[in-house]
Amino acid sequence: MSETIIEFIVFRPVPRPTLAGQLLVFQLTVILLVLAAVAGLSLAQSAAVFTVEQGRRVTQLAESLAASDLVRELLPAPAPEQTLAPQIQSDLERWQVSSVTLADAEGVVVASTNPLLIGTEPALGSGVLEGRGWRGETDLGGRTELVAQVPVIGADGAAHGVQLGVAVVGHRVPSPFERLAGASPNLLLYLGVASVLGVAGSWMLARRIKRQTFGMEPREIAGLAEHREAMLYGIAEGVVALDPQQRVTLVNDVGRRLLDLPGDSVGRSLGELDLTGRLRDVLSGAVTGSDQVVLQGNRVLVVNRMPVSKDGRALGAVATLRDRTELAQLERDLGSFRSTAEALRAQAHEFDNKLHTISGLIQIGEHDEVGSYIDALNRHRQSLDLSIGGPIGDKAIAALLMAKSAQASERQVRLRMVEGSLLGPLSAADSADVGTVLGNLVDNAVDAAAGLAGAAPLPRRSAAEAWVAVEIRETEGAVHLTVTDSGPGVPPETAGEVFAHGYTTKAAAGEHGIGLALTRLVCEHHGGTVALADTAGGARFTAVLPLLGAPLSPSQEPT
Repeated sequence: MSETIIEFIVFRPVPRPTLAGQLLVFQLTVILLVLAAVAGLSLAQSAAVFTVEQGRRVTQLAESLAASDLVRELLPAPAPEQTLAPQIQSDLERWQVSSVTLADAEGVVVASTNPLLIGTEPALGSGVLEGRGWRGETDLGGRTELVAQVPVIGADGAAHGVQLGVAVVGHRVPSPFERLAGASPNLLLYLGVASVLGVAGSWMLARRIKRQTFGMEPREIAGLAEHREAMLYGIAEGVVALDPQQRVTLVNDVGRRLLDLPGDSVGRSLGELDLTGRLRDVLSGAVTGSDQVVLQGNRVLVVNRMPVSKDGRALGAVATLRDRTELAQLERDLGSFRSTAEALRAQAHEFDNKLHTISGLIQIGEHDEVGSYIDALNRHRQSLDLSIGGPIGDKAIAALLMAKSAQASERQVRLRMVEGSLLGPLSAADSADVGTVLGNLVDNAVDAAAGLAGAAPLPRRSAAEAWVAVEIRETEGAVHLTVTDSGPGVPPETAGEVFAHGYTTKAAAGEHGIGLALTRLVCEHHGGTVALADTAGGARFTAVLPLLGAPLSPSQEPT
């Protein structure tokens, strides 16, 4: 029976170098390159100095040798290698050069301190055998030497003016290490000290960077940046980050869209951006508090600003933006249902009171009084229908005013129409928007007249003192609404900010003045305006809404 052997080969991932290690290697590489460059410059400078100084010296020595009378006399004589050997050997030792050589007129070496050169023809410079001198580096006896070649010219007799030979004096070219050592007595020490300091500095820099990056490696930092981008640009809320100088350091796509910011908004201050005064105050921290309602363009925004600090040092702030425009629309629709429910509840309460009165009159046998009481109720109902349903031709607006009248009556506030009010049937969109503005203004007016506005409760008012007057006129394709109340009015210091701030005087939790903000938004959507004027006995709100759709004719009015 055969056995099967299964081998598993596990490949371990090669550990990647750390950030500190990469920086250390990089710094060391730079240091080595700098040291190599310094060494190269030193070698080049040393070679230039050697060529100039030693070249001038060997040239002078070669000229001195060529001008020697003894050399001129013995060079053309028989066996010059024997007669001139003591002379050139003495010159070699005295001049401290590498070689001294004499060649005849044909360029053949006849005497030299290097016996291997005798009888050879060394490489002579151009024009040397024609009476011109030459200096340069050449291979002489198996080593490179800086040599000077000077022609030997006869000075007297038959040899006067005739070239007798060539005098060659050479000095060995030092190796690169010898040149580097000779460039400066302490150059190697300097390079060694610089290397040690560079390594130590690189190690300290790598340690510092590792501490500043909390020990994270580049791939981890890149992962954090990617996660941050995915988080900021993947959420549905707008995010705006500001530095301590109120400059935008980060804004996601949703925030840029909600605030209508340009593409180059990062790096610009709040003062340079086209932001409303209220929004700028909230973002800069001049207005504090959570869930601040602001208007930006045609949007209702809720802004939350959170200061950011670390180790007691302020780093700036982060603001989140939520678009409550659609929520405001839902609140408007919900407010309509709530108003209807409140009106039905108030009317049911009123009917209960009237039924109890009728029931009591019947029980005590006052049947005539029952008839009189019912007639009085019918006359009151007819007068209400005439005062509201008569001049107001749009049934939705008329129903809204009757519902608001019932609510106001329950709170001991009399709601009346100003004489001369007149409104015809409206399109569905215009009727809804006019109802929104009118409902918000009437609610605020009733609250003020009933003594519910303001931080401190007002003295108890009687029904005769508490009133709200509504005037509605339709002229030149626009609806003009004026709502006046007998309340305490609006403080002068906040009169110009009630709409921009989403102003509210309600103390109930969760109220953020969305009604006035929505009123202004609806008016601006129609291209109209809304304004506040403080009167001697209360406040007057005036709104103008140009109609978006054509008014309905009586035959088109919905039943």
